[in-house]
Amino acid sequence: MENQELQELTEKISQEQFGLPFLHKAVFNPRLRTTGGRYLLKSHDIEINKRYLEQLGYEEMIGIIKHELCHYHLHLRGKGYKHRDADFRALLKKVGAPRFCGQLPESGATNKSKKIIVYECSGCGIVFKRRRSINTARYVCGKCRGKLRKVKENDA
Repeated sequence: MENQELQELTEKISQEQFGLPFLHKAVFNPRLRTTGGRYLLKSHDIEINKRYLEQLGYEEMIGIIKHELCHYHLHLRGKGYKHRDADFRALLKKVGAPRFCGQLPESGATNKSKKIIVYECSGCGIVFKRRRSINTARYVCGKCRGKLRKVKENDA
């Protein structure tokens, strides 16, 4: 699918689902990484992440387009277009658009190892569990100012 096809699809969905024309541009943006799409407030354009089409399919992309069109039409009408606004949530429900898009399989967020590092204070014996390692030469216990030492590091 190319940008022209995306533009035509967005215009079609806008007319059929919202009963309003889409008068701006819809394009694929290869720089989008953590989101399925975005609505640009200043230009009123919509950008879509093409990887969602490639990895999760056509239906997921239609949902993303509907979601972004909700932002678009509400913003142009001066209504609540933000995720937390009641107008936005009501329109999402009306057109059957998802509130959040699915997670890309390639993102690796589900495969991330949950490394746990355990530190112990040599002064008071309190135990600290952290996901990131800390510099024990620089940081001390927040309770007694004692020296910290690494006890163990494991995958949880």
